[in-house]
Amino acid sequence: MTASLMNRPRAADGGLGPCPIIETRRLVLRSHQMSDADAITGSLSDWQVTRMLARVPVPYSRGDALDWLNSIHTTCDWYFAITEGDGVHIGCISVELQRGEWHLGYWLNRFYWGQGLMTEAAGAVVDRFFRRKPEEVLHSGVFADNAGSLRIQEKLGFQILTCSDLFSVARNAMVPHLETRLTAENFRRP
Repeated sequence: MTASLMNRPRAADGGLGPCPIIETRRLVLRSHQMSDADAITGSLSDWQVTRMLARVPVPYSRGDALDWLNSIHTTCDWYFAITEGDGVHIGCISVELQRGEWHLGYWLNRFYWGQGLMTEAAGAVVDRFFRRKPEEVLHSGVFADNAGSLRIQEKLGFQILTCSDLFSVARNAMVPHLETRLTAENFRRP
């Protein structure tokens, strides 16, 4: 085990524990499977999706998806595959511990945009997170040109903290980024 993995919190040390299955009115959020690699590759090969993400390379290959899937199975963070209950991977939502703070991240295949699915998924994950860790603060953020993602966060009660530049691997450039945060007290269930 690498030193960075050995220092990761485990459920008994304040981590989140195993990724639960969450069912909403239209979605089933489940842990990722290696068989999701092709769907992930298809979604993240779309420039409209990847340009809004900080850590995703362009072009995005099946090998990138497999490497990522292998890496997430060794953590106590939550990485949910978003499905419509049929098992087909249409997006991802995660809660990760980064530099001592909990962070919410997400993306959705472009063909599912505009249907309220990400608001539904994010609301369910945030609700589960705050039931597990009501005293914590949940951080997130969006690139300043991602109005749709900012609307999702505003609906949930996230507040903008600052604007700074963040490097986007896909854009190979520094991009204005709005940093946001949410407490259990300010959370609004959609």
